[in-house]
Amino acid sequence: MAAVRVQSIAGSGLTSIPSEFIRPVHERATIDDSTNAQIPLIDLADLDAPGYRGEEIRAQIGSAAREWGIFQVVNHGISEQLIQRLQSVGKEFFDLPQEEKESYANDSLSGVMEGYGTRLARNLNGNREWIDYFFHMLWPPSIRNLHVWPKCPSSYTEVNDEYGRALLQVLNKLILVLSIYLGLKGGGLKEALGGEDLEMEMKVNYYPPCPQPELALGVEAHTDMSAMTLLVSNQVPGLQVHKDGHWVTVDYIPNAIIVHIGDQLEILSNGKYKSVLHRSMVSKDKVRMSWAVFCTPPNNKVIGPMKELTNEDNPPLFNAKTYEEFKYRKINKLEQ
Repeated sequence: MAAVRVQSIAGSGLTSIPSEFIRPVHERATIDDSTNAQIPLIDLADLDAPGYRGEEIRAQIGSAAREWGIFQVVNHGISEQLIQRLQSVGKEFFDLPQEEKESYANDSLSGVMEGYGTRLARNLNGNREWIDYFFHMLWPPSIRNLHVWPKCPSSYTEVNDEYGRALLQVLNKLILVLSIYLGLKGGGLKEALGGEDLEMEMKVNYYPPCPQPELALGVEAHTDMSAMTLLVSNQVPGLQVHKDGHWVTVDYIPNAIIVHIGDQLEILSNGKYKSVLHRSMVSKDKVRMSWAVFCTPPNNKVIGPMKELTNEDNPPLFNAKTYEEFKYRKINKLEQ
């Protein structure tokens, strides 16, 4: 029996949301006007420039990862046209008839996450999130299951392949800068994450209009299990990050990539980089979409604080474990 999709619920004409989507009062999200803070915006145009200018941009990246755990980058090398094509094929999939989308349904109860899905309740209160999604492996090509990828629109595979290859270049630049900022040799962080076996996962998030957005959440507050998440969104705001006791709404900037620091970089850096706590709001009358690429080590890669960053004065803050074990323990809310 197919799951009840949030997109179908939203399109049924209801004026109030089902009770399982109503969040406890302390979790409800609003645009927080109590702070004028904005996440760092970094222009990468002169990242490789010699001298002071390049050093300044690299310092901005390192500082943002340390103080915020999130930042936006522009002039990153991926064309606006490619990002628009990525968004177009994702939207076209969610505009398909429901029966056709269901032919790609995953089986998250059995641990099969690739495909079309809806978030199930993972909390004691049984609260659900106002989101449907499409998830698949993106990189390297050897781990892709193209049978899972949408056949309609016909250009979906071509566009996502092109985007994945382009995004890998951005990822490599950022990881190199973050390694150097920690005082590591250039390839230090990437090698610790698996080197050329580093993986990327694509998750297209679809947040339908919600008749009572003040009561719901698209995604509840969490940190990402990945090393880094690179995200683009449509023009509807909704991403919020927690900073200094406030929730800060991330501004939409055309053609920008939002960079999240995830749990694995926090562990490798022994806490020097911050895995950012974030959540997603929903809109009353607009569809919000985002394309999140999670950059992760292979499941069998052991991740722990790097030896170069620990000593008697800075002992390890985290236990080393495989990425697979880390995910299992976090999903099941076990002590790490």
